[in-house]
Order: sequence, then structure tokens, then C-alpha cells
Amino acid sequence: MLKVAIIGTGAISPSHIEAYLQFKDRCEIVALCDLYPEKAEEKIKKYGLEAKVVTDYKELLQDGIDLVSVCLPPYYHAPVTIDFLNAGSHVLVEKPMAPSLKECDEMIEAAQKNGRVLSVVAQNRFRNPIMKLKSVLDTGMAGKILHAQVDSFWWRGHCYYDLWWRGTWEKEGGGCTLNHAVHHIDALLWMMGNPSQVQAYMSNVAHDNAEVEDLSMAMLRFPNGSLGQITSSVVHHGEEQQFIFQGQHARISAPWRVRASASLANGFPEQDKELEQEIQRCYDELPDLPYEGHTAQIDNVLGAIETGEPVFIDGNSGRSTLELIMSIYKSASTGENVQLPLAKDDPFYTQEGMRRNVPYFYEKKSHVSNFQDMSITTGSGFDKK
Repeated sequence: MLKVAIIGTGAISPSHIEAYLQFKDRCEIVALCDLYPEKAEEKIKKYGLEAKVVTDYKELLQDGIDLVSVCLPPYYHAPVTIDFLNAGSHVLVEKPMAPSLKECDEMIEAAQKNGRVLSVVAQNRFRNPIMKLKSVLDTGMAGKILHAQVDSFWWRGHCYYDLWWRGTWEKEGGGCTLNHAVHHIDALLWMMGNPSQVQAYMSNVAHDNAEVEDLSMAMLRFPNGSLGQITSSVVHHGEEQQFIFQGQHARISAPWRVRASASLANGFPEQDKELEQEIQRCYDELPDLPYEGHTAQIDNVLGAIETGEPVFIDGNSGRSTLELIMSIYKSASTGENVQLPLAKDDPFYTQEGMRRNVPYFYEKKSHVSNFQDMSITTGSGFDKK
């Protein structure tokens, strides 16, 4: 029976708690940590947990905790993760992995040195439409992917950035590109691999109480010549998120849709119904996952600890995602066409260097410790429209 601790009991923590409770025969939540103990006590009462509450995570380092979920603001991800890895715990850390590539490397080094599992939350990979889309891409039926479109569309009200740690380059590490599109960027890299060049723009168009961007657009070039685009936003009404892959033979997407064209003698298109039906059959025959979202990822992490098998989403995956995000920030801040990978002497490798080079769109003027309403949205399930 694995002993689990939840570090940070804010808005995302219920996704972790509810997932662990699906596996009561494999793990037990024994501790909750939060700077505001009443938040942790509320979770204990709500979920009927028999767990202790602490306000300083360091009180748990000698408690023999097997697995820790780090659900803190990004600024704290690296130090807390490294301390628990060095204490012998496995760690599942919320997105983004850290605010800098330097910290990512330090986290990966700590995991390797201590022989512990380090996994970064990317729950979109564990959704049926995304897993099935990846499987169809891997068959090659759509042909070489020529263009990828990722729309990370969210909407957040002006007061969203009033929370004390949000909206600052220091504490949140960035805006929607880092903290919202991170899931979509992770999935894109999983499906397409790493791009070689990035050209990007960003702005703050609707939140004058935040230093960070609320809208960005990035153009990508992949080593094989294919192109991609990512729009990251917290100003899009409806939060209609999607992945679209235009292949040489067909277009496939999440939410799921397939279209295929064949060429007429004059080069104009006609529908290739036979290929569409073949791809649709492949999609329909794929099995559903036993679990989705955070529950599925936690199942995977527990399995990796139990069996010694590699975890599905490791620190290297989390780092690759952050490297693309930092490349977007670099391009949008400097106007450069950024070449990947970023070197360790690049200003955008460290948190301090990044903060010196990004624009500060507005001064953060409002600060609240907590919101009364803790309801949140965690992104599209990518079900069919």
C-alpha cells in the first residue's frame, strides 16, 4: 500500500484526490499540506480522508511518503519536487513542470540520482479522443503530416488574475502559453516530435491586472519541412479547443473528424469516401481507455512504481514541452526566429534570464489570497462535435 501526500489543496487538488480514491487497494492519502490549513481540512471533510494536515511540506520529508502530488503554483514546483525526490519519494508534479529549463534539468537529475519516478501531469494524453487520434496518426493512413493546427482556446474573467500568484512572471512563470496551452503543446510534441524553428507573437488584450500574456500565436517549422501553428488564449468565448492534422491523404482531428480528398484530372478535389471509411473503421475499432484524465495518469504512475516499468510521461517529456514554450516566449519577446534546441547559455534557459527579457504588459494591482468559488474548467474532453 503506497502512502500518498498532496502538496497544495487548491483548485486542482480534487482531481488528484478523487483519482487516488479510485485505487484504494493500491494507495492511501496520508497527508495534505497547504499554507492555509482550513483548505486542507475542508478536503479531508469532503472526501472522508484519514490524513494529517501540515502547513510546511518539509514536515513530511521524513515520513516515508511513497508518492507525492505537487499541486502548488509553478514557482514552487522545482524546490518541492527536488526535496521529496531526495527524501526517497516518487513525484507527480502538476503542469507546467517548472518555470525554467534549468529547474527542469535539476528535477530530472534528482530523479535519476535517487532512482525515483518523476512524472509531469499531462492529462489530455489520457483522453480517448487524443489517444485514438495519436493511434490513427501512427498508422500512416493520413500520410505525411503537412500542417498541424492547435487551438488552445480558454476564457478567463478579469478577476482570474487577482489571485496572489497569478499574472506575474515570477510566481506563475508566464500566461496562457505556459499555464493553459501546456497540455496541448505536450500532446502536439507527442504526435509530431520537436520543431526546429519558432516564430511567435504575444499580447495582453483583456487583462490589465496581469504582467503576462493572455494571447499568443506561434508558427512552427519541423525538421521534415512540415509547418504548424499554436494559438494560446484566455480570451476565447466557448473554450473550443482542437487539434487538426492535415496529412498528404486525409485530414483528421480532435474533436474527431475525418476528410479525405483525391485529385481530379485538373487538380481540383473530389471526396475520397473509400479512404474516409477506412480511417473511420480504424478509429471506431480502437478500444477505450479504462480510465481518463488525472485518474488514468495516476494509474500509470502507480503502475510504474509497482512494476518498475517506465512512466508514460516523464521529466524529459515535461522538459520538451517547456522548451517549446520558452522558445515561443523568446521569439515573441525579441522578434527572433528561434532555433531549437535552446542552449544552456541562452537567456531563456533560466528563470532570471527569461524575466529580464520578456515584456511586462501591465502592473499587477490586485491581490486576493483565495477565491470563494473554487469551481474550475480543466479543458475540453475532445468529444465529437
